[in-house]
Amino acid sequence: MKKFLSIVPRWFPALFTMAVIFAFSSQPGDKLPSFRGWDYFVKKGGHMTGYGLLALSYFHFLKYNRKQYWLAWLMAVAYAATDEFHQSFVSGRGPSIFDVLIFDGLGALIALWLYSRFWGQKKEEIREK
Repeated sequence: MKKFLSIVPRWFPALFTMAVIFAFSSQPGDKLPSFRGWDYFVKKGGHMTGYGLLALSYFHFLKYNRKQYWLAWLMAVAYAATDEFHQSFVSGRGPSIFDVLIFDGLGALIALWLYSRFWGQKKEEIREK
């Protein structure tokens, strides 16, 4: 029981991010806001940002183990696939493999790359000192 309780805080960011993504994807198509000419960019940017944050949340759960970048990315893409399936049941929405593979997967990949490029190196420098 003690071991289980020790991992709960590590899961919280991922669970919270998944809940937010689920809430947004549960909105019926006619209830979604329109951003006029920017609609495509705002919504696809939202996909990239949301799944980028989710990948970083998974990476946090994995204790920032550099060998686990691929697993954090894969978990984010897997959740994206289940979320797109969920959208097939929401009025006015539909699943899109392009959202999963391009926008969600790419957002997760970019976030993990940015982390490894900028913040991951700083953590390594601190550990070496």
